[in-house]
Amino acid sequence: MSLASERNDIELDEKIKEQHRIDSLNLLLYMMLLITTVLTVWMFKHRRMRYMHETGLALVFGLVVGALIRYTSVPSAISHVEVKAVSHPTYNGTLPPDYLWYHMKRKRDPVGPLVENRTYAYRLTGEVEDLTGNQFAQQATFDPEIFFNIILPPIIFNAGYSLKRKFFFRNLGSILCFAFIGTTISAFVIGGVQYTFGLLFTYKPSLLDCLYFGALISATDPVTILAIFNDLHVDVNLYALVFGESVLNDAVAIVLVTAIENYAKLYATAADGFEAIAFLKAIGLFFYVFCSSFLLGSVMGCATALLTKFTHIRDFPLLESSLFLLMSYSSFLIAEAADLTGIVAVLFCGICQAHYTYNNLSDEARVRTKDFFELINFLTENFIFSYIGVSLFTFPKHQWDFAFIGCAFISLFVGRLLNIYPLSWLLNLRRNPKIPLNFQHMMFLAGLRGAIAFALAIRNTYSVGRQTILTATSIIVAVTVVYGGLTTQLLLWLGIPVGGEAEEDETTGLNQMQRTRPVYSTMDARPNATGARDNPEKARLVRLWSNFDTAFMKPLLTNARPTLLETLPMCCHPLARLLTSTQQLTQDTSNKYDDDGEGFLEGDDASLHGAGGDSGSIHSNGRQIGGGAPDDGDLGTGSASGYQQAPPAAAAARPTRVTLRGHGHGENL
Repeated sequence: MSLASERNDIELDEKIKEQHRIDSLNLLLYMMLLITTVLTVWMFKHRRMRYMHETGLALVFGLVVGALIRYTSVPSAISHVEVKAVSHPTYNGTLPPDYLWYHMKRKRDPVGPLVENRTYAYRLTGEVEDLTGNQFAQQATFDPEIFFNIILPPIIFNAGYSLKRKFFFRNLGSILCFAFIGTTISAFVIGGVQYTFGLLFTYKPSLLDCLYFGALISATDPVTILAIFNDLHVDVNLYALVFGESVLNDAVAIVLVTAIENYAKLYATAADGFEAIAFLKAIGLFFYVFCSSFLLGSVMGCATALLTKFTHIRDFPLLESSLFLLMSYSSFLIAEAADLTGIVAVLFCGICQAHYTYNNLSDEARVRTKDFFELINFLTENFIFSYIGVSLFTFPKHQWDFAFIGCAFISLFVGRLLNIYPLSWLLNLRRNPKIPLNFQHMMFLAGLRGAIAFALAIRNTYSVGRQTILTATSIIVAVTVVYGGLTTQLLLWLGIPVGGEAEEDETTGLNQMQRTRPVYSTMDARPNATGARDNPEKARLVRLWSNFDTAFMKPLLTNARPTLLETLPMCCHPLARLLTSTQQLTQDTSNKYDDDGEGFLEGDDASLHGAGGDSGSIHSNGRQIGGGAPDDGDLGTGSASGYQQAPPAAAAARPTRVTLRGHGHGENL
């Protein structure tokens, strides 16, 4: 080996070592931000202060650190060599290439001739704004794909996995209306307002840029408000409407962004106009991508349920938990590889995992998966908001168009206004109970923006228009997250009641280490003339799905009773026997699946007797948990009723189990 080669190796080793040191400092920076956030959140909770959610704290701390990096660090020259592109038949010069091949002649000996030819590949990382800068500040900016492929999937999966399905499906019709129709209205209203006032902006955006901004900024993330709702035990239907809309409209917003990108890429002309045929094709792609992603995620969730049902992997909880995690993350990767939307797939995979697979897991795996995803969700969400704060000062491509930013806040207000109030009025024409006006005000004010909007905005920042969108999105996220800390005052101002008792978590099922979560006083919990609460029926579509799910899906995918041998006709018994596990056949017949879809009911907690299965049983707290007569759900036409709750004195005097027999709804005794 020559002396020159040894010297080059030493220099490269030093460069790699320095790069590793900077990367470690960068990661340490965010670790310290998260540690500071956790300790501050503990202090707030210890002193019962609700001025700001942990995500708001993470963002504020990120802003402080970003400002320190920006204004206290010493700039240094960036090592570079100017090169000139050689003409190439496949390169038209309109876009920068993905890679550059740099041909370099190296000296094998310090005094010898140039005898070695080496080729080095340089990957495109973005536009250089200045030839001087701080290397640490540059490294504080991550690759946008890290957000989509690593950080966002666990956040979205946890939203589906921790979904309170009972109250979600009671308000399903209203949630779907706000998530699909409302998000679409909001996206086009925001895009239209931005395009209309485009003459006021420093950079006049195109119609597609405005629609792109409208679609991504329509993804709501009211984490601050939902946390305060949970702490104060706000009405459960209000919680379900706000949470359900935010979960589904993230998926809708992402697919809308994809549809707009497809419109621009495949069909739109160079002119800034409108093409009806292209628009219709984009709508078709929207439904194709969403439905395909939904089916893929659901299939992966059901496949995991079958694996955990028909294997004895539950005897090895570590392997069981690992399989659960890998199958769930695979749904995201398969969807992305198939040019679908992984966020939609992993969301519905999480819902199916909670609805079916969770009930097949061992007790240890249940606790492990719930705690793991809750922890990962907490850390990744706070990391994103810390990064937003830091990047406002360190990201080199911000375009501070204050007219665009100011108009964006106005368009958000108008879009949310035309989303919530008209749709609530339409739903209240058939919905029982109605959505009160103060709830509508709270839903209007709950339209905060967060991780999804930022992740969509930062994916492409090559053009001036996209850089302007990123800057506006970052400012909107920062302002709305901090504003979410005023939720307690808003609840008092709007006259929304708070306070409630604790209810068993629906997903604990067989787990004896039952957790509790708040029960909220419901907006429809009004006693009738007899003292009992009204109990309207489900909407037809939800009732049909509930019956099908109870008779076929749950017996097929879980170890619940009844089995397929009891629900399928005699001619299908050979097939039913193959699809019935030994555990289903040997377990106690009283271990049946709650028809609300909230896990198993055990022993004295479950009795499903009576004519036609219409009777139910009541917990010692007086809540009806069984029964064939559906009492929840709406598709805009049904009800979003709560549960039957006996007076406290009566509940205390009631024995552990009271079985009701009858032909109608369950009655309070």
